[in-house]
Amino acid sequence: MALAPPLHVLAFASPLQGHLSPMLKLAEALAIKGLLVTFLTTEHVYHRLGGADAPLCCRDGLRLRSVPDGLPADHPRLAGHLGEVMRSLRDTSREKYRELLVSLGKGEPDGLPPVTCTIVDAFLPFAAEVAAELGIPVMAFRTSGPCSFWAYFFVPKLIEQGEVPFPAPILLFVCVGGFSNIVVWVVFLTLVRRPRAAEGCDMDELVRGVPGTEGFLRRRDLPSFCRAKDVNDPVIQATTLATQWNPRARGLIFNSAEPMDAAVLAHIRTLCPSTYTVGPLHNLVRALDPSHIATAAAGLWREDRTCLAWLDAQPPKSVVFVSFGSLTVLSRAHLLEFWHGLVNTHHRFLWVIRPDLLEETGGAGDVLPELKEGTKEKGYLVEWAPQQEVLAHPAVGAFLTHSGWNSTLESISSGVPMVCWPFFFDQMVNSRYVSEVWRAGVDMKDICDRATVEKMVRAVMEGETAEKLRKNAAALAEMVRSCVGEGGSSRVSLEKLVRDTKLGVFLEKHLTTRSSKAREEKHAEKGAS
Repeated sequence: MALAPPLHVLAFASPLQGHLSPMLKLAEALAIKGLLVTFLTTEHVYHRLGGADAPLCCRDGLRLRSVPDGLPADHPRLAGHLGEVMRSLRDTSREKYRELLVSLGKGEPDGLPPVTCTIVDAFLPFAAEVAAELGIPVMAFRTSGPCSFWAYFFVPKLIEQGEVPFPAPILLFVCVGGFSNIVVWVVFLTLVRRPRAAEGCDMDELVRGVPGTEGFLRRRDLPSFCRAKDVNDPVIQATTLATQWNPRARGLIFNSAEPMDAAVLAHIRTLCPSTYTVGPLHNLVRALDPSHIATAAAGLWREDRTCLAWLDAQPPKSVVFVSFGSLTVLSRAHLLEFWHGLVNTHHRFLWVIRPDLLEETGGAGDVLPELKEGTKEKGYLVEWAPQQEVLAHPAVGAFLTHSGWNSTLESISSGVPMVCWPFFFDQMVNSRYVSEVWRAGVDMKDICDRATVEKMVRAVMEGETAEKLRKNAAALAEMVRSCVGEGGSSRVSLEKLVRDTKLGVFLEKHLTTRSSKAREEKHAEKGAS
């Protein structure tokens, strides 16, 4: 009896660093469990990863494919061009993606079976539409956490209750863009400062419209687009539409550990029973296959590993690691406020300053010389760092972070307390969870002055508060280690995901076959009469 062909999963990742890394890890985890996985990204990212020679291609059952993003080869594709990149990807790759799925459905020269299931980045709804039109089951993968997804999902209710939008006396991120059907992408993000509008708007007022968060989620903790002027703001419309389709997918996958978000996950499962928590994925893959490090360096930025040698020379828990991720942009004034605040603590620091971190023309290169000169004694500057290794280094005592979900998970996994300065979108929610739910750090959102930076860094590095935060962070680290270990919740959830995916594909084929037979029988009956 011939064996059934293996399940062939196609994972379509957004080309953004924060979305790319966890999807790569998910693809690896599924390949380790015996599935055939095609990892799909843009041609630009494909070549940045190494193409057919990429280290992750050494993994049995895992291969890379690409679609064009529609941009010229010399396009910078940096933070300031985010909207242009995503709009071009949507407009260019939709039909190419359809053609790829159709061609894979016909089989390839190397004998690989057709795609039987797709896992789509939750913010690529056009990819979900295409697969569904071709009758291929779709699962949604959220690269942000359950807590922020839940807040995103209830934005329509918050609007209905009049809690959103609200004028804010702080930083607002605005976009100009458009969307087609459920295909929505921000065209351009610009950092602007709004004047103090609408007196009486209490940013610390608790939000009532997000079930399960009534006791701690404030207005200022809602996703940044809630600070728009009105309900017709393109970002509100875009993000709402891109979120609402997720529960309609065959499954909803989170890069999170069940105990971290148990309360909100219970609410999410009332909408989407097939919800899977398989994180932290970088820990899970390492636990499943400790000898393999395929995607450890599968990022879009070149890592400066000299910082590890510098860390080796520092005392235990003496260094503040500073990184604002791959998309945050700062003004020169903000950069200098952070620098003065760090220097004034007299603590050592390792700071990641990307070439495109500054919003002003000229980038970070214009300001780096003076920072380097004043940093010689206590600090070390790099353009990009091997973050997981840095956070796991015994010399690191705290993490000043933008509260991106990947960074939050990596800090939790290493037991490092955080100083949170969220930049936009889900980061506002994440930072509140860090400070008020997990109590593994402090939240200084909406404030950027040297005195506050110094105060917050000292809070996580010195004294009784720092000791409590370290204990809480260590307990969280132990918890996530147990989740990815044998019999842990993330392992169990991954097994269930694989099992349910196989069952879902079988049922899909069974129902399709029955439907086809019924149509044939009905047609035959008509012919006989």
